[in-house]
Amino acid sequence: MGLEQKVMAELKTAMLAKDEGSLRGLRAIKAAIINAKTAEGAHGELKEEDETKLLQKLVKQRKDSLEIYQQQNRPDLAKKEEEEIAVIEKFLPKQLDGEALKAALSKIIAETGASSPADIGKVMGVATKQLAGQADGKTISAVAKELLSK
Repeated sequence: MGLEQKVMAELKTAMLAKDEGSLRGLRAIKAAIINAKTAEGAHGELKEEDETKLLQKLVKQRKDSLEIYQQQNRPDLAKKEEEEIAVIEKFLPKQLDGEALKAALSKIIAETGASSPADIGKVMGVATKQLAGQADGKTISAVAKELLSK
């Protein structure tokens, strides 16, 4: 079952349960899928990797908004963003924890032969492909810089 079918099934369940937080998150995913499928050159289909990128983008947007709302002392809006993040993350692959991410990046650093922070580009190129959907770019970058600076 593709992402779109899963979202539609969850959407029906959320509508019956009158779960506003889930509805907002699911409708955002549905709208993003429709936009991506109807975009120029999309051919009406999304590959699994495109779906993952789309979901990551939605989560990142909401995390950015959440950060702003927290800075502006708007807990009401921050709560809505947190609810939507939780709904969207259900459809993403399991995220790597800190130790697993460090282990994966250490392996990639060894494979690429990177030895200093100047080699971050080599590591990031490989890491973003291998760890797609399992960690966001910002986290990968931070951990890679930390490992390379040792």
